[in-house]
Amino acid sequence: QVQLVESGGGLVQAGGSLRLSCAASGGPFSTYGMGWFRQAPGKEREFVAAISWHGSSTYHADSVKGRFTISRDNAKNTVYLQMNSLKPEDTAAYYCAAGSYFDGLVVFRPTNYDYWGQGTQVTVSS
Repeated sequence: QVQLVESGGGLVQAGGSLRLSCAASGGPFSTYGMGWFRQAPGKEREFVAAISWHGSSTYHADSVKGRFTISRDNAKNTVYLQMNSLKPEDTAAYYCAAGSYFDGLVVFRPTNYDYWGQGTQVTVSS
């Protein structure tokens, strides 16, 4: 059983930056593909970014491409989401997820992931 704990959320002004972290424990982190999703009130959970187990393949949603970057450090069992040039529409709860199956065709689907963190809130003020 993999446990995921996100951190790094907070309140930031538009144009600012945040770095989210997701620490994993209880499982072979380096064998899991990892993803970040977000969910705003009244909206469905939305794919943000994903990274393969070895870190060589990454995917980013069009809405964050060029502003957000996913990375991982397998030695620290941690995945990161660097968020730059934040916009008010980025306001949401951000969740990390781990999946034993990683394929570029399905990384966008929440159902592809086996484990989820509890989420961290990101609020961007205008």
